[in-house]
Amino acid sequence: MTTEAAPATQLQTESKRHIARTLVDADVHNSVNDISELLPFLSDRWRTYIQQAGFKSPEFSRYIRLYERAARRDSFPPNGAFPGGDQEFAREQLLDPWGIDAAILCPLYPVSDLHNLDFGSALARAVNEWTATSWLDKDPRWRGSIVVNTGDPLAAAEEIRRAGRDPRFVQVLLIARAPAPYGRRQYRPMLAAASDMGLPLGIHFGGEHGGAITATGWPSYYIEDHTGMPQAFEAQVLSLVAEGVFETFPSLRVALIEGGFAWLPALMWRFDKNFKGLRDEVPWLQKLPSEYIREHFRATTQPMEEPPNPQHLLQILDMIGRDDFLMFATDYPHWDFDAPDRALPSILPADIRAGIMAANAEAFYDFDRT
Repeated sequence: MTTEAAPATQLQTESKRHIARTLVDADVHNSVNDISELLPFLSDRWRTYIQQAGFKSPEFSRYIRLYERAARRDSFPPNGAFPGGDQEFAREQLLDPWGIDAAILCPLYPVSDLHNLDFGSALARAVNEWTATSWLDKDPRWRGSIVVNTGDPLAAAEEIRRAGRDPRFVQVLLIARAPAPYGRRQYRPMLAAASDMGLPLGIHFGGEHGGAITATGWPSYYIEDHTGMPQAFEAQVLSLVAEGVFETFPSLRVALIEGGFAWLPALMWRFDKNFKGLRDEVPWLQKLPSEYIREHFRATTQPMEEPPNPQHLLQILDMIGRDDFLMFATDYPHWDFDAPDRALPSILPADIRAGIMAANAEAFYDFDRT
């Protein structure tokens, strides 16, 4: 049996219960140190499977990231855990010194890369139970993201409905690079589950899934991989809008996490222009593509684009058309961590700054759902 929460109906701040938060971190990474941490949350079948196979982790990257585990060098806990692998150390290094009122955990454990779909789905559930037990139970400021196996959308939907009953989970976590864009119909069961539970999708930087990471093949360097990630985000935005996802699920919201945002105005202009000539191909769309984007999408600040003229940042936000579009994120514990006192340029007006640092995330997420 599952209990479904009422779907969210709008993104406006007044639709949420007000709690005075001044700093919300929309992207923090908690890490599974070893498969042994997940064993208590797996059935006997899968514990035996792991032991017999000598399975260690699904994690893999084709690029040398220059920084071990892509982490800042002071983020390795003294006990030898991975960066983001010790809840107490993360609390002492991130939450307490910066006075963060709420922080959304995004565990990048690539369960969807596994070809054994049943195993991938079992690991997804184990990661979610591990997050709840090892992190959410330890400090009320943490909030969770539901990890799902996108290779099996039906199992993903079931896990969203199960884990989503815990109100401390505030979004469904997807990875930007996927075997197919998420607007395609095979993913509808998990999108329906997220919508029914009132949970946003959080599409996060990363992923390989066996295919080349650019439209023209494999680049040589990590700097190309890292800088070119918006290509995947653009594909996801195009797919979700063009496939009519927001006509089918009008309350569904999407956070673009760690993918930047300066690329969005040009995409909106091009999308609207082509829609005027090609709208017969997508007759289900009742509005301009840019209207769906403004209504349903938000983005995190990290990595913050830094134009040589800081005034251009305000112009980009004006082009997007929403002052509440951005949500602050540190990306702790990664090497490109953004400190709360240095992430935003001073040129931003006080009201926009306050929105980015907390209010926009409070309007988008439901941190206090029951």
